[in-house]
Amino acid sequence: MTLGADTNQTPLPAEQILYRTTDTTGRAVATVTTVIQPATGTAQPRVAAYLSFYDALSAKCDPSYTLRGGNPAAENQQLTDLEQGTVRSLSEQGYIVTVPDFEGEGLHWVAGRESGRSALDGITATLKALKLGRGAPVGMMGYSGGSIAADWASELQPHHAPKMNLVGTAMGGVPVNMRNNLPYIDGTPEWSDVIPGAIVGISRAHRLDLRPYLSKWGRMVVRTESHQCIGEMSGEFPNLTIKHLMRKRYEDVLHVPVFRRIMNGLRMGTVKGHPSAPMFMVAGNSDGKGDGVMVAADQAKLAAEYCGQGVPVQYQELQGADHSDAGLAFIDAAETWLSSRFAGTPAPSTCAP
Repeated sequence: MTLGADTNQTPLPAEQILYRTTDTTGRAVATVTTVIQPATGTAQPRVAAYLSFYDALSAKCDPSYTLRGGNPAAENQQLTDLEQGTVRSLSEQGYIVTVPDFEGEGLHWVAGRESGRSALDGITATLKALKLGRGAPVGMMGYSGGSIAADWASELQPHHAPKMNLVGTAMGGVPVNMRNNLPYIDGTPEWSDVIPGAIVGISRAHRLDLRPYLSKWGRMVVRTESHQCIGEMSGEFPNLTIKHLMRKRYEDVLHVPVFRRIMNGLRMGTVKGHPSAPMFMVAGNSDGKGDGVMVAADQAKLAAEYCGQGVPVQYQELQGADHSDAGLAFIDAAETWLSSRFAGTPAPSTCAP
């Protein structure tokens, strides 16, 4: 297969690897990762795992589909093009790039542990398929929805893939604690319409039937978004509120036992132990609280938590930057940071002494 839907660019050779992983309920499932090798080969293989922000409830936005030229629908094309450019940039730097469909065939968007395990299993499958030694250095990079996989993979790696030579993880726009993210975007004109989509992804992962909890209008919204990707959700139901999405007795969704339990399980920093590799974290702050969707204080707190565990963390908070602006800044900065980790340069740290 070839990578590249843009006919103005030269397509890159790529292959796809089917691999086994585990979903949220512990069931063995299969998914795929797309692997792009440098055109000229590499004497010292370095694997860059790009963790996509495809944020999808439809397979039309799976990286394994869009990277080979699949049409994600016009509303999602700009984000797809941006990610293709990032993958191409990593490949041009000589990395073996692997891009896993970490949401799986069930499209379990926001399912943290599952996404992290799947990302690690996709990297492991890449190493095995290419017959790379265990010492081959690996770096991970993910923004927004991709940061879900990146952070959980970093936390799970010491136990789930202890022999992996992970040299560093770059992530930005991180949804550290959904219990804080949901109230932050509730009723807002720009981001509230992703709430139903996130709830659908979480319910799919946990095999939770949402219908008894939703209002009549909420069921209509969920039906609409259940086959969409984030580009289509944007602006579709502006100023949406959780109150109108849920039946009256479930309006305070964060205190409904089943949702409270699920949300607690999605909070980052809760895996026993700590990441083994350095981390680079970028957060935007456009309104004094966050970037419009991700809470800056939560991200700073997570960085401080990792620092306290002895993990070298370089944390940057971009004042005045919303989620999109911070994302664009993150991509270039993350590539530069990963390049230094692959080169063996000691990781910089903003951790307090």
